[in-house]
Amino acid sequence: MAAFADDDDAAAIDAILNQAPSSKIPELLDEASKRGLDVRSEELAAALDEADPLREYRQQFCFPPPNHGRDAIYLCGHSLGLQPKKTKQAVLDDLQRWATYGVEGHFDQDEAPSTRWWTIEDCAEEEASRLVGAQRSEVVLMNSLTVNLHLLLSAFYRPEGTRRKILIEAHAFPSDEYAVQSCVSSRGGSEEDIIRVEGGTDELVEAINATDGLCVVLIGAVQYYSGEWFDARKLAEATHAQGALLGLDCAHAAGNVPLQLHDDGVDFACWCSYKYLNSGPGAIAGAFVHAKHDTRSLPGVLRGWWGHERSTRFEMNQEPVYRAGAAGLQLSNPPTLPMVALREAYRLHDAASIDALRAKSLKLTAYLELLIALEHPSLEIVTPRDPSRRGAQLSIKFNDGTVEGVFGRLQKAHIFADLRRPDVLRVAPAPLYNCFGDVRAFVEALTQAVHEEELGGELEFGGEAAAAQAEGLEEAFI
Repeated sequence: MAAFADDDDAAAIDAILNQAPSSKIPELLDEASKRGLDVRSEELAAALDEADPLREYRQQFCFPPPNHGRDAIYLCGHSLGLQPKKTKQAVLDDLQRWATYGVEGHFDQDEAPSTRWWTIEDCAEEEASRLVGAQRSEVVLMNSLTVNLHLLLSAFYRPEGTRRKILIEAHAFPSDEYAVQSCVSSRGGSEEDIIRVEGGTDELVEAINATDGLCVVLIGAVQYYSGEWFDARKLAEATHAQGALLGLDCAHAAGNVPLQLHDDGVDFACWCSYKYLNSGPGAIAGAFVHAKHDTRSLPGVLRGWWGHERSTRFEMNQEPVYRAGAAGLQLSNPPTLPMVALREAYRLHDAASIDALRAKSLKLTAYLELLIALEHPSLEIVTPRDPSRRGAQLSIKFNDGTVEGVFGRLQKAHIFADLRRPDVLRVAPAPLYNCFGDVRAFVEALTQAVHEEELGGELEFGGEAAAAQAEGLEEAFI
């Protein structure tokens, strides 16, 4: 069988490649052609999974159990990543350390489980620095994402005279918007000091160049709704040319795309650890401050005792001596149970390596894009078609008002994606644990859900009528 079946398929593929000549789709088509398989076939998905050098990592994660005989298809790592299997024991070990040693668990103990607490924030800093492209002294693991964002803005948003403006992306994640509003308000500013910009990197750069009195630019490194990956280096160059500072919210970027925060000249950044980094709901977050900034002398920074130099921290002096680098921004000792959960997840990512994860992600998301284009040409993918401008996520827009119904049917089919009203379904195959079979199963379920929604009927999974209809849909899909 040919790699695709008819002229309509060829036209759909040509349309993608015209927009994204660097896509991995030709590579997928070539592999299908060599095997004499249709790109939609189950056999091709299995062959791609067999050839995947990261395939063993899938076995190190907990997937939701089957529901009514249906395996879970989990494509929601952009919202909450799956739990590594080692996480539970790591948390239990830390609880045992507490039970056995009490307060002495802060320090080294012979044969003690887990990690000493008084330096526990170090336990994954090396892995974190590689994940975000930073020097180790530039990163610290602490707090939650928005707390870190407030701390960083308190350090770097220093309005003076006419230089008061913060530029952010329009439709930023609400928490970023709220943090910016409260930061500006707390410093006597007004709504006029916040500049919101629609568009991609080029439009942001244009707006930066045109804005007088710019103090800080704060952008989501990967836009949460569209999945667009902005060019940090271009943003940094434009921002610095204006005498301003660049901050990035890397919540949807860390563990998803290869970041180079230091080399790109980003001034400060923060990220969460519960999405692509699999550290658990509300996990400890990370912060980055470029080495060119001396955090010990920044005015207006909110301070706490855990940012004090370790060697004299417990002398309880009233005159602080803060640590250099990002660690000097710490407020208090981190909760140890979330920290050991984070350690296990970061180690997994580091072992796989962000470069290998990115290589698989490019192919995995291209496969998703290809199958959607072939099976659902009327659906609009609002994520950039150029793979260098996106991560794992595709945001699929339904222009016919059916997204609510389709999403409900996907949930019944034990598919984990997420709905962003009014009309977008976000799907993200995470390369650390998702496989090509997951992608194919999702598109097959999507085809069935769309078909059911068009008919306006309810398909009861497992019944004779359902089995007959599903068989017909399977034939249509292949």
